[in-house]
Amino acid sequence: MPAALRSEQVERYPDLCWYALYTRHQHEKTVAQMLAGKGFEVLLPLYAAAHRWQDRVQRLLLPLFPGYVFLRAGLDRRIHARSTPGVIHFVPADRPIPIAPAEIDSLRQLTAARASVQPHPFLRAGDRVRVRSGPLEGMEGILAHWKGAYRLVLSVELLQQSASVEIDSSNVERVRRPDGAVPRHVC
Repeated sequence: MPAALRSEQVERYPDLCWYALYTRHQHEKTVAQMLAGKGFEVLLPLYAAAHRWQDRVQRLLLPLFPGYVFLRAGLDRRIHARSTPGVIHFVPADRPIPIAPAEIDSLRQLTAARASVQPHPFLRAGDRVRVRSGPLEGMEGILAHWKGAYRLVLSVELLQQSASVEIDSSNVERVRRPDGAVPRHVC
């Protein structure tokens, strides 16, 4: 939808909000097309990925958030969106919560920039993480956010002392045992 129509639509329908829809596995593109056909404003951020088969490599456009499509709608049209084949429910299912317009604008800007974007696990400051590569590979600690940068905090519990080093948050993965407890080293 052209930007002029979007701004006109915002002025005419100020109660329209952005919502996330949870879809059936690998139905994001079909759902987005059907919703657009119903007159909804839809956002499906995609990224390019190379998939290798035995005989070839093919570049595919895949959903940045698998299983989700973003939709701008008023409360009166949610039933039309929900009844679209492939849609499971709004997020959360019991009472849809609008998504901040700034987050949608950021997603649009990210996908329009044609940058090399890829999905990344959601991490929060305070998560226990492990460094995946580089000189700190294998180190585990707590992810912290301080002065606009991410830091890996390493602690010596016996001394009750910690040290931190700046890291790239895309180079860490969350660490969790199957029972959800933080792993501990025991001699």
